[in-house]
Amino acid sequence: MMEPRDRIIVALDVPSVDEAMRLVSKLKGSVGVYKIGLELLFSGGFQLARELADKGLDVFIDAKLLDIETTVERATATIAKSGAKFLTVHALDAKTLDAAVRGRADSKLKLLGVTVLTNLERDDLKEQGTDRDPQELAVYRAMLAQEAGFDGVVASGREAAPLRQALGPDVLIVTPGIRSKGASVDDQVRTVSPSEAIAAGANYIVVGRPITRAADPRKAAEAIAAEIASAS
Repeated sequence: MMEPRDRIIVALDVPSVDEAMRLVSKLKGSVGVYKIGLELLFSGGFQLARELADKGLDVFIDAKLLDIETTVERATATIAKSGAKFLTVHALDAKTLDAAVRGRADSKLKLLGVTVLTNLERDDLKEQGTDRDPQELAVYRAMLAQEAGFDGVVASGREAAPLRQALGPDVLIVTPGIRSKGASVDDQVRTVSPSEAIAAGANYIVVGRPITRAADPRKAAEAIAAEIASAS
């Protein structure tokens, strides 16, 4: 059984490896996974991922892959060699998902299908050509990922309960857009608190600014771990 702190994925959404390493140093032992997203990936973050993995730390590469099958397959294979624990792929179609599974091959890399981004509402989805509400679309895309052989999905905590019901107990649910009650939601829309996400069935929560921009990041992470413990 995971410790509450192990459920916290901290988003290293900073522009440089030096800043990321300072955060890792401050947070070591208070969070479970370090997420490297696009901003940091293009500033030396992929090498950082290798270095953190070599030190025995769990790394989440948030690449949100989406391209033709050959590109997705080869990119996934390269990322699998880094030692990362998690990789995100947009769960938009079976071709993309199947390519990632082939690229992962027999490595230990866990694939997570991105369902609906937490900054999107129904009107935004209409611009993308679908009139489904976020919950319905998240469940549909999550089931595509499950059928392809993915280990889990990324979805708002507002969709965690119906996703758990649809996917069963074994599929990982990773929930971004985490904000404590009363806190600023920044550019997120479909937010939930740490305790709400865990109670709804999430295995992991992704937390960025509430930890990384706190005056004391470690203290902020420990407070979130305590809230997770209260909901577990």
